[in-house]
Amino acid sequence: MSTRRDAIFWLLMFMAVTSAANAGWMLVDPSHWYSDLPAGVPDTGPFNEHFVRDIGVAFATMGLAFGWAAFVPRWRPPLVAVGAFFVVGHALLHIFDTLRGALDGDHWLLDLPGVYLPAIVMLPVALRLLRNAPREAST
Repeated sequence: MSTRRDAIFWLLMFMAVTSAANAGWMLVDPSHWYSDLPAGVPDTGPFNEHFVRDIGVAFATMGLAFGWAAFVPRWRPPLVAVGAFFVVGHALLHIFDTLRGALDGDHWLLDLPGVYLPAIVMLPVALRLLRNAPREAST
C-alpha cells in the first residue's frame, strides 16, 4: 500500500488524532470532559453521561474515517466527505444555537478552534476530493 505523505495526509492525521483523543476523553471520563473542556460545554445544558458518550462514539467514528482516509488515498473522497459532514453539521448546529440565543455570544470565539475551524478547513477539502475523484463507469 502506497501512502502519499502530502499535506492532505497530515491534515487527516491531525483530524484523526484530535478526534480520537476527544472521543477517548468523552468515553473514559465524560464528567471531566463536560466540566473541563475549555469550550463552555455546561452552557449547552445539564450533564448527561450517556449523551456525552454517544457523542464520543461519533468522534471516534470521525477519527477512524479520517485516519483510514489518510492511509488509503483511494478511499479519501467518501471517508473525508463523511467526516466533513459531521464537522460541518456540528458547526451549523452551534451557529444556529448561538444565533437563537441558546448559547451566549462568547461562544463565537469559544467554538472557533474546535467547532468552526474544522468545518472551515474540511468542507473545501472534501469538496475538492469529491470533485477530483475518479468516476466509476456505469454499465
